[in-house]
Amino acid sequence: MAGNRKGKVVASDENRRTGNKVKEQEVYDEVFSTRLACHFEELKYLYMELYDNSSMYAELEQQLKCFFDERNRDLKKLDFEREKRADWYKQNDMLGMMLYIDNFAGNLKGVKEKLDYLEKSNVNYVHLMPFLDTVEGRSDGGYAVSDFRKVQEKLGTMEDLEEFTNACHQRSISVCCDFVMNHTSIDHEWAKRACAGEGEYMSRYFFYDNDKIPQEYEKTVPQVFPETAPGNFTYLPECNHYVMTTFYTYQWDLNYRNPRVFNEMMYNFLYLANRGIDIIRIDAVPYIWKEPGTNCRNLPKVHTIVRMMRMISEIVCPGVLLLGEVVMEPEKVVPYFGNVEKPECHMLYNVTTMATTWHTVATRDVRLLKKQLDSINGLPKEYVFLNYLRCHDDIGWGLDYVTLAQEGIGEVSHKKYLNDYFLGNAGESNSRGELYNYDPVTGDARFCGTTASLCGVEKAGFEENPVAMAKAIDLVITLHAYMFMQSGIPILYSGDEIGQINDYTYKKNPDKAQDSRYLHRGPMIWENAERVTDKESVEGRIFGRLNQLEKLRKKHKAFVSYADTRTLETYEQSILAMERYFEGEKIIGLFNFSEFDKTAWINEEDGVYEDLLTGQELQAKGVNVPAYGYFWLKKK
Repeated sequence: MAGNRKGKVVASDENRRTGNKVKEQEVYDEVFSTRLACHFEELKYLYMELYDNSSMYAELEQQLKCFFDERNRDLKKLDFEREKRADWYKQNDMLGMMLYIDNFAGNLKGVKEKLDYLEKSNVNYVHLMPFLDTVEGRSDGGYAVSDFRKVQEKLGTMEDLEEFTNACHQRSISVCCDFVMNHTSIDHEWAKRACAGEGEYMSRYFFYDNDKIPQEYEKTVPQVFPETAPGNFTYLPECNHYVMTTFYTYQWDLNYRNPRVFNEMMYNFLYLANRGIDIIRIDAVPYIWKEPGTNCRNLPKVHTIVRMMRMISEIVCPGVLLLGEVVMEPEKVVPYFGNVEKPECHMLYNVTTMATTWHTVATRDVRLLKKQLDSINGLPKEYVFLNYLRCHDDIGWGLDYVTLAQEGIGEVSHKKYLNDYFLGNAGESNSRGELYNYDPVTGDARFCGTTASLCGVEKAGFEENPVAMAKAIDLVITLHAYMFMQSGIPILYSGDEIGQINDYTYKKNPDKAQDSRYLHRGPMIWENAERVTDKESVEGRIFGRLNQLEKLRKKHKAFVSYADTRTLETYEQSILAMERYFEGEKIIGLFNFSEFDKTAWINEEDGVYEDLLTGQELQAKGVNVPAYGYFWLKKK
């Protein structure tokens, strides 16, 4: 009898669990149906306008439901929370860090073990640089993907990735990864089958059996790397065809005119989202649509694809954000936000401001930077930019040369000056760096180096000059203080928080020696990081002062990304003034880009201000700012 009762209890519990699962699934089904209904008409219209293929659209819709069902309970809960607070990523506590997994901690498990350090650095947004499968020697730093659903073996597994993202979510840390949409590696299964002559896979790329059409493209399409990878097509003798290769010969452009390409790449996108990725960085997005007779950049149908991506994300995984990599002038960047009714990317890089910042360091003249910031500040507050001083890539001198010309500054001569400055050869520079993609014919080049080396830390350390080191550290901190004042999300480059300098050992590696960008992609030096508690060390001085700034930023609501922002006139060529205002809280930032003490001739008549760094009270009038110094002044 007792055994029978126990059996009934077990059966009852099992029925209850089954019933709960059925109810839960019914709720999820309703959620999916509601989200799909919100976007159904526009998504289907855009898809059919682009492809006119109802069966492929039906497949897409079916797969969206499959990926939604696959998404685990914790991620769905996170989606619900973020749907309720759609501005979760626009708050003043957001601070990112970008890092290479192997350079930072060996592999994914190693990075997971360093989460305490990331939290100590006040980071709650981690951008993992490319980690998907690639072939050593033809990887372009991981941007030539051979398998979108496999982690590079040296870095770990997809299971390791899920464990990492889960550990991050438990600490309220978001995770970003790169999604290379424009091309696959020559080692991708599609490319191999295309090269073998399989028509279905050839149609996923731009294959031609003669050079007639490729030559037509070449008439209007600029070259990305004219010196290292000239042209936009590569001849394949093994299959007697030409294939489009906008970037490097081992990166084959995908043909998004083929709906199969769009569908499969969206499935890859959702697969990564379901591994716990919170921010998908769409690499080289302006290039993804090609048409003969155009420059194959920023074409209208690119925006159609990004808009569909946004809707797909909002249907399956609304907690996931789209970050567009658009490294172009502002007028070409801003359209990738879409508009309020039909948004595209959630966030974009503030690339022109980054380049103009380094121009300002080299010239000690803030006028061009002020104009650039005024342009950004004039945009709708819904737009969120990622602000940074350095990233994994080079610094390209894409400045506003029309404005500079009004000051008698020529483009060619100015680029030469900037490169000479950051090489340490002009303008009384303390910088140390290297040229990237130098063109001996035009003299044009871009630039590489860590923030610390570009600011003089490397030179001062080599010369064992404590006075020069103090100034170099001041410049590092002032640049970060200025970056934290910009509207949007600040992103640190791993190692900058401890003043890590250039790594010249890349020259000994034949796979890296020709690419000077590896100068600032060196491994994290953990023995240096252990000195962050030593207030006398370079690492401790930089880390401690950044830590103070980061905590102040989190404390004051005026740093939310949607605050009112503007620049102020200082009547001093070397001092930039920025103001942030939100719900009665007003903060003024003053930043001296000169190695000499200067006075900011602002004249704010609204009372007493507090220096947030020292607690000192002062009036915001004729403020004396020390060499490479700054103030954060809060209205009392």
